[in-house]
Amino acid sequence: MKILFFSFFFSLLISFALLPGSYAQASAVDPVPTAPLRVVILGMVHGHVEGFLSSSLHRSDIQIVGISEPDQTVAQRYAAQFKLDKNLLFADAEQMLRQTHPQTALVYTNTFDHRRAVELCARYGVHVMMEKPLAVSLEDARAIEKAAQQGKIQVVVNYETTWYRSNRAAYDIVHEKTSGKQGIGPVRKIVVHDGHEGPKEINVAPEFLAWLTDPKLNGGGALFDFGCYGADLATWLMDGQRPTSVTAVTQHIKPDIYPRVDDEATIIVTYPQAQAIIQASWNWPFGRKDMEVYGQTGYAITVERDNIRVRRPGQQEQQLAAKPVPEPEDDSLTYLRVVVLGGLHPEGLSSLQTNLVVTEILNAARQSAASGKTIYLGSKD
Repeated sequence: MKILFFSFFFSLLISFALLPGSYAQASAVDPVPTAPLRVVILGMVHGHVEGFLSSSLHRSDIQIVGISEPDQTVAQRYAAQFKLDKNLLFADAEQMLRQTHPQTALVYTNTFDHRRAVELCARYGVHVMMEKPLAVSLEDARAIEKAAQQGKIQVVVNYETTWYRSNRAAYDIVHEKTSGKQGIGPVRKIVVHDGHEGPKEINVAPEFLAWLTDPKLNGGGALFDFGCYGADLATWLMDGQRPTSVTAVTQHIKPDIYPRVDDEATIIVTYPQAQAIIQASWNWPFGRKDMEVYGQTGYAITVERDNIRVRRPGQQEQQLAAKPVPEPEDDSLTYLRVVVLGGLHPEGLSSLQTNLVVTEILNAARQSAASGKTIYLGSKD
């Protein structure tokens, strides 16, 4: 009887682990303390810091214990706008880490400085969540991986699209194995559209525009700014596969506005039996973040954050409301708390391993656009 019970229990555990969408829940999680997560903000020149302060400054589950920004004009502007305690402000990041003893750092620097930020935090055992993309080069991405391993910290890459219901619904449709529904077959083509009218056109803050249009600090223009979303989604949908080749074309459609970086990019990523087309642009007539996933027998097309169009074999297309994403994967800070306080190992869209592949794709895309040649990816080393 005991043998039968344990056999049944083991089978039940396995079945739960294989449920669709279980890409992150499979990691063991400890009970999460109710005390707020102690966070510091590293840098304030990334425009997304304003959205974070607007929505999360007074959340009870986090406690901001320090903010470092070398540019005091930027720091003082945000301090006045959000009525920040001046005692939170530091000009030097390392001094802040020594004095405040945070559990994690939220990085809002330019992308070039991500490596430096992770290497610094790793020395103090401070986990990191940064804004996308991971790095401006494959060399920096691998240095980040090394620092994280040596410091025994987690690195989470925050994409707005990670938390979209529609993207999760598309992933679940692709990976359906249960519930009696007929799936859409193996992925054959992914088409991702990301971007907006252009950073200057939408009036981003001047310090944000300055580094977005700097090829060293951003890695490129639209290619890195918005190409990273498609590379991230494609890598996730393809279960972490490295592609076999990358081909990219970039353009300077508005050289009078963006003379130093591309403002239009198309990346073709090939796999042994699939293809991803990533359309990244600062020239869309409106902002968009959506994708199309075509399987062997059907498709799933996301419609903004919360809806999806689906067609399965023998059926007409249906537009559906995507189901809510369960905690902790519905919100970046909730997810970060479980990673830091509950020991969840990041997987999927925000994980370091996924974003090492993303950086490899972007790095190859930049090489391809510059050379006019397809870049073939060999072995990892």
